[in-house]
Formats: sequence, structure tokens, C-alpha cells
Amino acid sequence: MGKGVSRLNSELLCTSIYIFIPGRYRLFRVFISTLQYPVRLPLSAKAAAFSRCCFNCALNMEDLEMKSISLKRPLPDEALCCGEGTKRQKVLETNLAIYLRGKENATELSTDGQEAETEEAEEAEDDEKKLDAGNEDKVGDFGLEDGETESFADMMKHGLTEIDVGIVKFVSPHEGFSGILKERYSDFIVHEVGKDGNIIYLDDLSVPVDNEDPPIEIFSVLSSEDKQRLEDLQLFKNKETSIAIEVVEDTKEKRTVIHQAVKALFPGLETKTEDRDGKKLIVAYHTAGKKALANPRKHSWPKSRGSYCHFVLYKENKDTMDAINLLSKFLRVKPNIFSYMGTKDKRAITVQEIAVLKITAQRLAHLNKCLMNLKLGNFKYSNLPLKLGELQGNAFSIVLRNITGTDEQVEEAMNSLRDIGFINYYGMQRFGTTAVPTYLVGRAILQNNWSEVMDLILKPRPGAERDYLVKCREEWEKTKDPEAALKKLQVKRCVEGQLLRGLSMYGLKNIITAFGIIPRNNRLMYIHSYQSYVWNTMVSKRIEEYGFKAVAGDLTLKEATAVPIEEGDVDNYSIHDVVMPLPGFDVIYPKHKIGDAYKEMLAADNLDLNNMRHKVRDYSLSGAYRKIIILPQNIKWELVAYEDPKIPLVQTDVEKLEGKPLPVFLKDGKYKALKMEFSLPPSTYATMAIREILKMDTSIKNQTQLNTAWLR
Repeated sequence: MGKGVSRLNSELLCTSIYIFIPGRYRLFRVFISTLQYPVRLPLSAKAAAFSRCCFNCALNMEDLEMKSISLKRPLPDEALCCGEGTKRQKVLETNLAIYLRGKENATELSTDGQEAETEEAEEAEDDEKKLDAGNEDKVGDFGLEDGETESFADMMKHGLTEIDVGIVKFVSPHEGFSGILKERYSDFIVHEVGKDGNIIYLDDLSVPVDNEDPPIEIFSVLSSEDKQRLEDLQLFKNKETSIAIEVVEDTKEKRTVIHQAVKALFPGLETKTEDRDGKKLIVAYHTAGKKALANPRKHSWPKSRGSYCHFVLYKENKDTMDAINLLSKFLRVKPNIFSYMGTKDKRAITVQEIAVLKITAQRLAHLNKCLMNLKLGNFKYSNLPLKLGELQGNAFSIVLRNITGTDEQVEEAMNSLRDIGFINYYGMQRFGTTAVPTYLVGRAILQNNWSEVMDLILKPRPGAERDYLVKCREEWEKTKDPEAALKKLQVKRCVEGQLLRGLSMYGLKNIITAFGIIPRNNRLMYIHSYQSYVWNTMVSKRIEEYGFKAVAGDLTLKEATAVPIEEGDVDNYSIHDVVMPLPGFDVIYPKHKIGDAYKEMLAADNLDLNNMRHKVRDYSLSGAYRKIIILPQNIKWELVAYEDPKIPLVQTDVEKLEGKPLPVFLKDGKYKALKMEFSLPPSTYATMAIREILKMDTSIKNQTQLNTAWLR
């Protein structure tokens, strides 16, 4: 893309794509609202006339974030010319008008209420950019060579659909309709429900008063050069064993502040004062070796204070691990000193509780001046960290925009969701978006087929992928040289990069050890994906066989123990009581046809249902139970009208703290939106509830194919 272009509002739905292809291709705009990535497509004859009309205005666009999911129903060919087609055309014209309003609208960024970044913030941001370069979805990531004609829609034909992962059935008979999910990331707000059952909000930015806290001056007393030298020392990036800092204004008070600054900002270091050539120097040095990074200094933390600082993390358009990695860079600590109860979506606004070991609330609150799209508050100290799964669930505030259903259809769908619920399928994000689903890797791990694990992760694959990954895979296929393939990777902390680094360290004959370099949670994701695939498939088969009623042989939970339903007790249970097992060595299976179906499915995958223990303990599956049907709790909904797709329709925690007014809704407007609120248990997918409302396949592949039909 050219240099003289501006950034598009990162929240606005990219219901169109601007594409620039050098040479014989032109920049033209394709109306697609489902794509996860910006793409370059060849200019077709059908679109040529339209491309000319928006060519000049499109030159003002730089990057596009294709992050929304448009859940729209397919149209018959004749509908594109009249009736519903006319309505769609008006929507497209409106979206075009929005972009044609000029650079001011196109460059609006989500930076309200943020203060200027400090030098410390800029350093950490630079580090983040180096690590994440290429991770952002930019036009050109999926660039086609001259002469290639494969569109993004064609590439996404290689992706997964719901049927591929066992998502087949609907629980209710109502008619579906169209709507856009996550047109803005602020249309999807998630609040964690804590261990005590209360919804977690960010509503207090104050810092607890603590006489033990160091003075606020510590954050500015060190120069950026000193901070860099100290960080290199802490991370063992050079051969120095100590760093000397000259005290320019030599007073005891100034030396004390510098001592405090080094110890507070660099937990792996100790300090002492030395006289050298008549000058006072503060000398920073290691005392505890590399373990100091993961275990901050014990003696500097008051015994009367809990070892963990708990806080509420508010984040926009960033997943939980990315947020924690960013916090750890700013604080100069290891990410593993943070703990949390669950991970949250990226394209959303989410609020959750985080705990961190021996970092003061004062230091954490200081980050609010440095960070974009993150906010920390509600600080308190505790003796305990947080553990995965401790949360009671999540509360959702979701907006579906551009609803096409009548008021009666919407009412019927929402009443059904409230009274009947939805099938508790694992959502599409559990299985990946490429032609190599994560459950295939998980199956190979469980089969102890490590060469296939390596091949599935590293081999070339059809479909949309970033340019550097494509080159890395091609190099791997050609040479099977991990170091050569690693050199092709712009971002090395992805799974492929970590595996290649492990292979270059331990060799191709030690794949298990090399694979172990990947963080444990990421490795377990693969086998959990396989469990989810089996569960989805078996639940669809069970519903096909027995419908939505409890039958003899089904399983139900009694005080966390699964027991079969006996023939004489069937009338005492409903489908809402029935659970199905995730395969493992510590579960029982239904005592009817579906129990045998589990065995058959795993046998077809060369796995033994009765022996789910693995040679590597991490990959042994104990199994679990999961309800077939989920009833959302505290469900509310309303239909609202709006004119401008850019206006927010829900108020965030930060907007409440800033005293911003509530959204004002119109009696009539060009568009209609469905606002809803509900709570779900942990590990339950809100997208599956939306699927039940709209009766739509939520896969990227399906949505891409539907929307590109508008061009034909």
C-alpha cells in the first residue's frame, strides 16, 4: 500500500475491502463483511465499473482490519435484483457513503481518555512491535503473485465448516434471520463472574493506601538509557555482572530513591552504594541468578501484605495472553507470575480478574498512563493467586446489528433461547481456521505419532495464511532444515517458530522434546480440541438417535459423579439434566448405542477408549462431563434503531468511569439492532447461543462464501 494513506477506525465493520495490486490490477472495493483478514483479489470484469467510481477515494485508505463475523443468510439470485436485494444494496450504499465522508471519519482511533505515553511505555511498545511485526492483519499479508486469480473466498474453501467438527443440530424450530456479530468489537462485551458469583466490573481506579509503597518518583528517576542497561543485566543479555549508575545530585535522599527505583522496576536485581574516584555510584547486580526473574525478591515485600495483588483488567481487542505479555514487558517481569481464572476473546471488550505475585498496586496503576486499550483497577492484596476454572461463568452484553428478522421472529427466537436454551457445542474457535484443524494434531499426539505432529504443524497448507508463514512452510517442505525454515519467520514466538526452534536445538529425532518447548497450555490445546471434536460428534449422534428427551442409559450428575438413568427413573429427568463425557480414563459412557459409538469413533482413529493414558503424562486424558443443553441465565433483550453504524450501542466500564452519557436510541432508523444480555457457565460458547438465534453456520468459510455471492 502507498505511504500517503490513513488508518481506518479499528472498530468499524469492514463491510468492504480495498485492494491494491500493482501492475495490471486496480484498487477496488469488494463488499464482504465476514472476512477475518484483509486480502488482495484480482479485478474481475463484473467489478471493473464499480472499482473506477471509488478508486480515488480508496487511495486514502492504508490498512484494514477484517475482524468481524457477518451472519447473513444466502439470497436467491432473483432476490439480488428486487425486494431483499434492494434492501442489501441500500446497506452497501450507506457503507460506501460512510467511507466517502473523508479522512476525519476514516482515521478515528479508539484512544479516548488516554494520556501521553512515557519513555518507558515507548520502549516497551517498540519491543512489542518488534515481536509482533507481521502479526497485525494488513493488506498484503495474503498477497497473490501477478497472474494468480485465487480470491480470499476461494482460499477459505479449504477451511472448516460446522459440519466438519460435528456441529449439526438445532434445538428449536423457529425460523432464522440475518444479523452482524461484532460489527464493532465493542458490540461484544464480556464480564467475568467471580468465585463468589458476583459479576466483575472495572469501577475503581484508586490505589490502596499503603505506607510501605515506594514514592511515585521512582518511575521517572532513571533515564531511558539506564533502564535499558538494567533490563539487559536483569535478562542476562550481556556479559556484565553489574551496572553502575552515577548519582548526579548526590544526596542521601536521591540515592535512596534510586535504590528503590532499581529494586521496584527490576525484581531480579539488588543494589549497593560505592565510592569510585570520589564519586558516589549506585551499583546494581544479580544475587539470585535467573530464578530471580520468576521469584521477585522476598525481603522487600512487607510480611503484613498479601503476596498477590489482585486487580481487574479491562481490555479492548486483545486476547488475555497478549495483554499479560504486554503487562510483563512494561513491568519487566516474567509472564508466569500472573494468574487468572479464564482466557477471554480478542475481538471484544472484556473485564476479568488477574493476580500478580509481589507487584504493588502503585506500579500497576502507573501503567494506566502508558497503555492503550487496557485499563487496570479495583486493586486489592491477597495471600492466594487465581486458578484456571475458578470462575463461575461469564456475563455477556452482545449487539447483533442490521437485523433483518421481524419483531415477531426476534421475539420467538429469544423466548426459545430463554426457555429451551441451545446445544452446548464447542465453538469453531476451538478448532482453528485453516485446512489443518487443531484436532488432527491432537489425534496424532494421542496416537504417539510424533512425525505426523511435526508434519501437520509445519507442512504447507491451502488457504489464507500470512506471507511469512507460507514461506516458512515452503522452506520446511523443501529442506526439512529447521534453522533455514526459522529464518523465514518474521515472528518466531508462534507455534511454528517455537517448534522449529526446538527441532534446531534437539534434532529431528527428538520431536517430543522439541515439541515440549511450546508452552504447556498451547500443547494441551491440541488434545483438548480432539476431545471437543469427539464430544460434538457424539452429541449430534445422540440427538439424532434419541431427540431432546432423557432416555434410559443417558448420564446425569449426582454430586459431581456421573450415573446412568434407569428405565424406571426416566420421567424424573429432562434433556437439561443429561451430560455427555469428554473421552478419558476417568469417565463412564452412556449405557445405550452412543456408548458403543464412542468406542467405534476412537477405534477408527486408532485409539483405545479404555486406555487414554499416554506415555507423556501431560497428554493423558482423564476426561470430564459436559451438559448437552445450556439455559442462559439473566437473559434480557431489546430491539433498537440506529442510523450510523459507527455509533456505540452499549456503554463500557471505562465510559461509565469517564461519565460519558448512555447511548441514545431512535424510534426509527435505517438499521435495527438486537441488544441482549445473558450469563453462561465456564467453557460455554456465546457464539453457539447466537447460532441458535440466527440459525446460521458461524464458520469463516461459510460466511465468506455467502457474502462473496453478492458480487456474482
